[in-house]
Amino acid sequence: MTDDMRNRPIYLDNQATTPVDPRVLDAMLPYFQARFGNPHSQTHFYGWEAAEAVEVARGQLAEIVNASPEEIIFTSGATESNNLAIKGVARFYKDKKKHLVTCTTEHMCVLDSAFQLEKEGFEITYLPVSRDGLIDLDELRAAIRDDTVLVTIMTVQNEVGVIQPMAEIGAICHEKKVFLHSDAAQAVGKVPVDVKALNIDLLSFTGHKLYGPMGIGALYVGAKPKVRLEPLISGGGQEQGIRPGTLPAPLCVGFGEACRVAAEDMAAENKRLSALRGILFDRLRNGVPGVRLNGDLERRIPGNLNIAFDGVDGESLMAAVPEIAVSSGSACSSEDSDSSHVLSALGLTREQAHSSLRFGIGRFTTEEEIETASARIIDAVKKLRRQSGNDGAIRAAE
Repeated sequence: MTDDMRNRPIYLDNQATTPVDPRVLDAMLPYFQARFGNPHSQTHFYGWEAAEAVEVARGQLAEIVNASPEEIIFTSGATESNNLAIKGVARFYKDKKKHLVTCTTEHMCVLDSAFQLEKEGFEITYLPVSRDGLIDLDELRAAIRDDTVLVTIMTVQNEVGVIQPMAEIGAICHEKKVFLHSDAAQAVGKVPVDVKALNIDLLSFTGHKLYGPMGIGALYVGAKPKVRLEPLISGGGQEQGIRPGTLPAPLCVGFGEACRVAAEDMAAENKRLSALRGILFDRLRNGVPGVRLNGDLERRIPGNLNIAFDGVDGESLMAAVPEIAVSSGSACSSEDSDSSHVLSALGLTREQAHSSLRFGIGRFTTEEEIETASARIIDAVKKLRRQSGNDGAIRAAE
């Protein structure tokens, strides 16, 4: 930790974004300076140098999800990848198939893409989830029709960290001969993801969720069976004509290095994160009554903890602990004052959803920070409950 970081709030929002790993930064820096060439300039050394670095990075992305390099398309991030996968596939096959299946707890860029396709005449089935955040596989099977072109289910839910049973989902889609897309922005680099073993045809992921740079993402587009999609933008034919535009070589290099580091460190890192999450959860639920976990604890990425504090408004709790950086939901929906659509889908009341905070523990989180944060939050919860007069009622309900 640098001296600059010591004077800043404790960062527990690693599902929103992660700091760039120093190893990633070191790999990127030369491509901002001496190796600044345009990777699409094929007439001189500078372009060749940048192009070679981009292809090395493409290989690193492919390796972490068990794909072939030619199946990896660079984008600006997971939001673009999700839009490209969902709209691109639907529009390409629209003359034959007009139905898609998704889930009520998907990221808003997936749901908004589905809403847009509905305006274009497509039919969408939105699967519900149980209280633990998981879809029902029988309901998925029943929802797939003869005219279903795509199922899109996220691997790891971004607010509650729940891991969907992608192997079983993939098997159903493979059996039904339906393309499967997954938003894996919160999964790649945190849990093993194998697109071949899971029968995933399209997979979205991004750099800044695994200690790489912001502004760079990728879409895996399977070659067997070949997935065809309609581009969202027009341009110079880069990225196989699927995603035109000049690639940012420094960001591609950083994304690739982030994938390499994540794959190398994943097992040890997950063990450490699970231990820290256990400490945080134990401190909070033993420190105050009325602490409730949102989503399944076992089928969950190690660094996520989403908790409702009975009788406490989440926004007020965050304001009471400015020395701790946490969130009340998805960073991409933070400007929406309404309660989380994810927590509502899990069956929480509006009041329970508004009392919830998401804790994101990451690679650079220390046990000392977990101990400090839990103590500050416990004190703040007690104080807010006393001020609102809820303290006695919550203790009696336990």
